[in-house]
Amino acid sequence: MTYSSLSLTLLFVFIPLILSKTLKLGLERDTIIATIRSVIQLLAVGYLLNFIFNSESTLYMLLMITLMIFAATMNARKKGENIPGITWKIALTLLSVEIVIMSVLLGLQIMPATPNFIIPISGMMIGNSMVLSILFLNRFKAEIEANEEMIELILSLGGTPKQAVHKQLMDAIKASMIPTIESQKTIGLVQLPGIMSGQIIGGANPIEAVQFQILIIFALLTCATLSSIILGFLIYPTLFNERMQKVI
Repeated sequence: MTYSSLSLTLLFVFIPLILSKTLKLGLERDTIIATIRSVIQLLAVGYLLNFIFNSESTLYMLLMITLMIFAATMNARKKGENIPGITWKIALTLLSVEIVIMSVLLGLQIMPATPNFIIPISGMMIGNSMVLSILFLNRFKAEIEANEEMIELILSLGGTPKQAVHKQLMDAIKASMIPTIESQKTIGLVQLPGIMSGQIIGGANPIEAVQFQILIIFALLTCATLSSIILGFLIYPTLFNERMQKVI
């Protein structure tokens, strides 16, 4: 695709801009900012990845993954700013998911240990883990607020913090995992996943593209489970002080 033909796709930006202006939605500024940022960020990442792939440097690859984890952490932490240590808890969650996924894929030699495989898959896992962390934080905070009296009652009767928030914690973990599970039920029927479509458009054999996509969806299932559970069990103890009193 040439840059001239790519510029024609701006039509997909003009349509929402016109509709937002016509219906007075007030989203014109955000749409323009999102468009400019996405173009700049994607082009920058494209040139950066091209450099890393050509260099085949392990150090550059690790720095790229570190940058991904840092950016994802900074974005997700906004949803839990009042939770003590939320930044390192999210970072540890993302890093743990990355280590588990890559240990399986590389340890069992399911994929080559090259930057052009590791970086894209790491990006998908880290990005998905970030979204799941945000979903979990939103749901867990809502569950805690909605059941505050019940939590206080359990604590007053001598219950431990874990007992007091166990149901809310499990509900939040379950709720954050549901979108991943539901999307996998209709994958291939309702939608053709991006990586599979990209490979097919690039000329890959559809069967090979499907096999690679199956690898990704299985890894995403583990990613969804680990992200919610690790973050949940890191967070809930910090909701209480040493006297087992709820502080948040």
